[in-house]
Amino acid sequence: MSKKNLDWANIGFGYMVADKRYVSNFKDGKWDDGCLTEDSKVVLSEDSGVLHYAQECFEGLKAYETEDGKIVTFRPDLNAKRMVDSAKRLEMPPFPEDRFIKAVEEVVAANRDWVPPYGSGATLYIRPVMFATGNVIGVKPADEYQFRIFVTPVGPYFKGGAKPIVVKISDFDRAAPHGTGNIKAGLNYAMSLHAIVTAHEEGFAENVYLDAESRTYIEETGGANIIFVTKDGGLVVPQSHTDSILPSITRRSIVYVAREILGLNVEERPVKLSEVDNFAEMGLCGTAAVISPVGKINDHGREICFPSGMNEMGPVIKKLYDTLTGIQMGTVEAPEGWIHVIE
Repeated sequence: MSKKNLDWANIGFGYMVADKRYVSNFKDGKWDDGCLTEDSKVVLSEDSGVLHYAQECFEGLKAYETEDGKIVTFRPDLNAKRMVDSAKRLEMPPFPEDRFIKAVEEVVAANRDWVPPYGSGATLYIRPVMFATGNVIGVKPADEYQFRIFVTPVGPYFKGGAKPIVVKISDFDRAAPHGTGNIKAGLNYAMSLHAIVTAHEEGFAENVYLDAESRTYIEETGGANIIFVTKDGGLVVPQSHTDSILPSITRRSIVYVAREILGLNVEERPVKLSEVDNFAEMGLCGTAAVISPVGKINDHGREICFPSGMNEMGPVIKKLYDTLTGIQMGTVEAPEGWIHVIE
């Protein structure tokens, strides 16, 4: 296989213009056939719906080269389904799930030289995005949309190993109760930008958001779901009373690995901030890092320190991380349907 001549271990987590991307447009009540194109630019009218009323949603997944040289993606059917849910909530026309998966296959196959080699620590990030291109001035859904998938190689999320991070309890709210917190809409991330810049200025890696209704329950961070490990080695996954937590595909996979493969006790339930002192480990989970270990939480000057410490991943989170990344990279047997081979 002919690869691009890149320093794969040092490419960072950013955007590179790959060779091809997939584009389909919705007009006159239907999606067109879609095609691959070399054009990376999007041209919009100044009154396009995405610019005024934020009709936009996106997904994130990765392609990997496995030990035996195959190129695979991880559970793309769940990304397809979640994007349908996001589109419906924003009154956008869902892109069919079967076409989503086929488009992922086409884009990755067309950019196979950009898939980092096995063992480099790098992966090919895949970004599907949908947005309103139709003309809108009054507040209403647009009638034309574009669905696009582009890819970019990204370096290992952790350089020099996954060191535990320090996070803070945020005074900002990420999502309203019964709002859009459970879909992958750009507007949710726009809400978090000021909060994350503020947290970084204060020396913290991320914000932990509490529920906006009572400000007593743990929800998620700006870009990842949260998991906890009990002192007896069980997994606790925060749930929301008001459906305001994004259903992370990584989190759902971790729950399955914990329960079905590692035999851990798993609780999915609302978690109060007041009980976090009782946990042994904490992690943030998402596509980019899989699991980021957390060493301590700063709650307005009060530090909650986890027994797992600030030097390395705790033992349970490490086992979850190693098992899930092993499944993704082909060194651990995958549950049926999880690994999607790109021919």
